[in-house]
Amino acid sequence: MKYLFVILFLFCGLSVFAQPKINDKPKSSVDFPLCAGGESCDIFVSPEDFEVVKKAASLFAEDIGRVTGTKGHVQVGNPGEGQNIVVIGTLNHNSFIDKLAGDNQIDVTGIQNGWEQYLIKTVENPVKGIKRALIIAGCDRRGTAYGTFALSEAIGVSPLYWWADVPVKKKNALYLQKTDYVSKAPSVKYRGFFINDEGWGITPWASKTFDKELGDIGPKTYAKVCELILRMKGNMLAPAMHPSSGSFNKYPENKLVADSFAIVMTSSHCEPLLFNNVTEWDEKTMGEWNYVTNKDGINKVLDKRISENAPYENFYTLAMRGIHDAGLVGVPKEREVSLIEEVLADQRNILSKYIPHPIDSIPQQFVPYKEVLDIYERGLKVPDDVTLVWVDDNYGYMKRLSNPQEQQRSGRAGVYYHTSYLGAPHDYLWVCTIPPVLIYEELKKAYDTGADRYWLLNVGDIKPAELAIKTFFDMAWDIDKYDIHSINEHQSAFMAKLFGEEYKPRFQRMLDEYYRLAWSRKPEFMGWEREWDEPEYTELASTDYSFQNYNDALRRLDDYQRLSDEALHLYHELPEASRPAFFELIGYQALASYQMNRKFLMAQLNRELLAEGKVEQANWAASQSQLAYDSIASLNHRYNTQLDGKWNYMMTLAPGWVAKYQHMPEVTYTKGKGEMPVDLSLRLEQDVLERCMLVDLTRYQVKSASGHTLRLVKGLGYDWNIIQLGEATEALADPTSPSAPQIEYALPQIDADSVTVHVYSLPVFPIYKGRGTRFGVSVDGHPVQVTNNIPKEYSKSWKDNVLQNGVKATFSFPIDPRRKSHTLTLSCGDPGVMIQRIIVDWGGLKETYVGPDIRLLKSK
Repeated sequence: MKYLFVILFLFCGLSVFAQPKINDKPKSSVDFPLCAGGESCDIFVSPEDFEVVKKAASLFAEDIGRVTGTKGHVQVGNPGEGQNIVVIGTLNHNSFIDKLAGDNQIDVTGIQNGWEQYLIKTVENPVKGIKRALIIAGCDRRGTAYGTFALSEAIGVSPLYWWADVPVKKKNALYLQKTDYVSKAPSVKYRGFFINDEGWGITPWASKTFDKELGDIGPKTYAKVCELILRMKGNMLAPAMHPSSGSFNKYPENKLVADSFAIVMTSSHCEPLLFNNVTEWDEKTMGEWNYVTNKDGINKVLDKRISENAPYENFYTLAMRGIHDAGLVGVPKEREVSLIEEVLADQRNILSKYIPHPIDSIPQQFVPYKEVLDIYERGLKVPDDVTLVWVDDNYGYMKRLSNPQEQQRSGRAGVYYHTSYLGAPHDYLWVCTIPPVLIYEELKKAYDTGADRYWLLNVGDIKPAELAIKTFFDMAWDIDKYDIHSINEHQSAFMAKLFGEEYKPRFQRMLDEYYRLAWSRKPEFMGWEREWDEPEYTELASTDYSFQNYNDALRRLDDYQRLSDEALHLYHELPEASRPAFFELIGYQALASYQMNRKFLMAQLNRELLAEGKVEQANWAASQSQLAYDSIASLNHRYNTQLDGKWNYMMTLAPGWVAKYQHMPEVTYTKGKGEMPVDLSLRLEQDVLERCMLVDLTRYQVKSASGHTLRLVKGLGYDWNIIQLGEATEALADPTSPSAPQIEYALPQIDADSVTVHVYSLPVFPIYKGRGTRFGVSVDGHPVQVTNNIPKEYSKSWKDNVLQNGVKATFSFPIDPRRKSHTLTLSCGDPGVMIQRIIVDWGGLKETYVGPDIRLLKSK
């Protein structure tokens, strides 16, 4: 009998947590008709409910219309009678739903007193006169909205229906299978993005295309932004803050719009208490932005800001830096810690003055960014209830996370992560090339060390980072749904849902290649220039990809051309209505990345051929570089003019501060001479490696795990596989100990008495102070040699490493040439190190950018 009970319990659990399913025909007599026979359902909301609930209900009614052609009918008030009605409401704000709960017709215990949770349930004969009701109930206003938009997605309306022009598949009818669904609380409490460096994309688009009357980013634009965040199951926005756009609070309607979508407003690390000192601070009337000399003046404007914004839901930044993104002004180093502590106390007093809640219940964050991290590490005391928001190094690697003591703080921790950046050593403001596996790996270890309170993603102009935004929000909503293996297929699965499951394998291959090729060098970095303080990089230079050795440059061109060709094939195979969305989500990025690489590599080839006296071939290479430059301009024009110019001015090559990738590189075209095409096919004779061996990372054996996770991971690295030596949160190990976690590779006979081993790892930071990035290498049982890369931000080595996504460590070992085989061992020290390429050299290694491609070994 007890086994029967268990079986019944499991089936009940499956019904409670089964996602809503929609069909265009009824599967049973109890399926709920959202639209049938040309008639759409009546949707009821309470007049006492929140504005976002009414807005979500209206959008859901429109979504039904987008699918069926017949819009739903929204009515404000309690339902009287009807065959099939939809009731959308928040607990304690909808009397109809509250009565059903009181009568035990719906069980709200799973969401009551929760955070952003909802239930969806079909109820038969809920009250006299109503045959059937579909109830969408939230524990709070956002929970109700999320439940409503969950049905929008189920009927086929993507969260990106407007922002990426994803077409809606038309259906004549919509039937919801009998449902009893209860959502979990989100993994991360506050989840949002930051519109940043907006001057070359969203600002010109909004001011010249979408909101020409205002001529700026304003309420109309922010309404679309907030709807996107809400449909993505996010709840927070840090608005644009550069001089190119008006500050968020310049237009009073902006905060009303955000509140109508239940979006929590926050601000970047350098905007204290929602105040944008870039455009809102007037030195003539307000004095100097200097807390030492003008504390009262600064606090006066902060006081005014909170008095105006306190009625709304906000996550407040406690901060004091210079104007914009500069360091503190006029503060001696020995005074910095005490001054920031004074700042924190003063700003918390302002919050307490206007917000009638205990100070430890008001959402507040402190961001140890750039020089502020150094101040924090020197002993700054941050109140325990304030959330510590850790930051990546602007290139995707978390610099610091909560140590065991900080993990006990009541304010917990958060992350501020970049998929776009303006700054040294090089900007990347154009296309988004942060692979999903890196996003997962860095944010998961942050989550595992307490960063579950606040996640903010720097998205630049939003477009064209839609896929990364989707990955970020889905992880923040339910991080346990993914692991380091499944996350690599997240974006292809999403695209397959939009365009057809039959395309999923091709989407996966295309995305893998797009991210892999950009891994060793982002398209924006192909000019090989660096920031202004490094004279050797001020002029455009040749790349470090070699046209002479191992097909290095030729393979890159060949791979990018294949990616570009596949993007074109997919574009033309898709229905015409789907093509704009595909082009925006990945097609443009694939095509344009190829042309950017072609532009610079052909310019390099022009210079090399000219040096060899091959003038006609050099002329051809120069023409190819110019054609690539023109092709990028053509692709930008196509992006901005498709769909009758909906996104005009959105896509451009942002000049940034430390970038010249938007320019045509210098080439030499010799007049009076003709052009002779160059054979760019791969040179097969170079595929045989002499006295150089690439280790196939996939052919490993775990020698000793010792409780650590040693695994192969696809979706990172130069060859798109990495070996992870333990998860970052696992215990330290001694890499020199015989009992250390180890993996082993078999090597063949080597005709030499010594070898040099080059190991490329990812440029990760120690998880927190006191930890490192140690790992060990040994050949044939010789004493383990240990390396420990501690990145120093803005050092030359760190700049080199983040631009090539790799750190090279070199080891030398004696060997016995009489042995018929050898072994190479990797030992774990500080868990979390990721190895992406190993080269064993005994005298024949030729120069390339990041070593030979693994395909050379496999074609030998």
